[in-house]
Amino acid sequence: MGITILPNFFTRTCLTALGGLAACALLLGTVNPANARGISLIRDAEIEHNIHQIAAPLFAAAGLDASAVRIHLVNDRALNAFVAGGQRIFINTGLLLTVENASEISGVIAHETGHISGGHLARTHDAIRDASAASILSTVLGAAVALGGQGRAGSAIIAGGQTVAQRNFLKYTRTQESAADQAAVKFLAAVDMTAEGLYVFLDRIGDQEALARSRQDPYVRSHPLTRDRLRFLRNQIERSRASGTSPEPLTKAELVRMQAKIRGFLESPQKALRRYPESDHSVPAKYARAAALHRLGRTDEALREANDLVAYKPNDAFFNELKGQILFESGRVRQAVSPYQTAVEIRPNSPLLRLGLAQAQIATDDPSLLPKAVKHLEEATRRDKRIPLAWRQLAIALGRNGDIGKSSLASAEYNLLIGRPRDSARFAAKAENLLSPGTPSHLRAQDLKDAATKILKRRRK
Repeated sequence: MGITILPNFFTRTCLTALGGLAACALLLGTVNPANARGISLIRDAEIEHNIHQIAAPLFAAAGLDASAVRIHLVNDRALNAFVAGGQRIFINTGLLLTVENASEISGVIAHETGHISGGHLARTHDAIRDASAASILSTVLGAAVALGGQGRAGSAIIAGGQTVAQRNFLKYTRTQESAADQAAVKFLAAVDMTAEGLYVFLDRIGDQEALARSRQDPYVRSHPLTRDRLRFLRNQIERSRASGTSPEPLTKAELVRMQAKIRGFLESPQKALRRYPESDHSVPAKYARAAALHRLGRTDEALREANDLVAYKPNDAFFNELKGQILFESGRVRQAVSPYQTAVEIRPNSPLLRLGLAQAQIATDDPSLLPKAVKHLEEATRRDKRIPLAWRQLAIALGRNGDIGKSSLASAEYNLLIGRPRDSARFAAKAENLLSPGTPSHLRAQDLKDAATKILKRRRK
């Protein structure tokens, strides 16, 4: 599938209630009513694989179940990373493009993991609850506006609340940052890394503290940077027993390649082509050009670049995926099946690669490929239940295959994920009537109907 931009799922989550807005405004530092609609998430098999390679050892060091911690990629050029909604880490593409080596990403993820392992999100809610309702409202609205760059207006709103409660809350968040730094040093040492990457990252952006808030990156606004924090990290690095010689979880070549892919798919195509001119024959340049040319509809040129990449490294799943994506999205769906199939054979555990293959198989309108598409989609949704498009494609494949009961069940899953509980309840009820009682699918239909009904009841209150 390549880089796929998702609907504004997170924005909807943040704005459903004051509690959601509080978590976003105070921990995120980027969401405010004026610009919230500009936020979107992306999915990409390669980038997610790379981030997992970095994060999994750190999660293990923190005693967390890596499968329970979700990392979301935010399509935003601003430099930011944050924790919200339980065990969820959000990383902006702007941060990935800013770093110069993978140890910086390791440091940031270790810090955010410190927030999760320390239960800071839950404690933040406790801190908010302990204040009066008026103080909560004024502080949350003020923080949302101020962190969005409207400092004077934000200060005015906050000033209307209780000053003591405000001071206590801000002191509390500073304490969280210090605790997360200490935890990060511990987790990094456990995987034989020093905090040098985190230090370099914070030091690079530390000068922004002197800038007007409207010119600061969100990370500076939501993660207060003080020279005390940098001094702490430097002392820890010098005293660390970690050798610091542990190999980078992501090589420099892999990082540069990932950054080129992000630019090729998310920057304006013209800018990407200027950044990576035809005279540059490196792998990252070809990667970026293939994506940019494809977005401009210059399919043959894009395919030449993709074919060069596949010829250079035939067993690279993501180069094959890129070729499949270009063919599929340019209408050559039958030709797209083969490179997608190769990608899946190389990395069978990737749900996104299986989704890309299944989508191409369904689009061929070849009935003989439907059972294979269903198999790939069932495996994809088993490995990652939160890919709306996978459920939608599964509903289509099952429907064409004549299995209306399971097709309705997949439609219920899809609609619940995209925030349509009424449609989800309707499809779940249909599935419940068609599926054999007592089977896992029948029980799941009942669960989905109950979940959708509860959401609808909450909305009516």
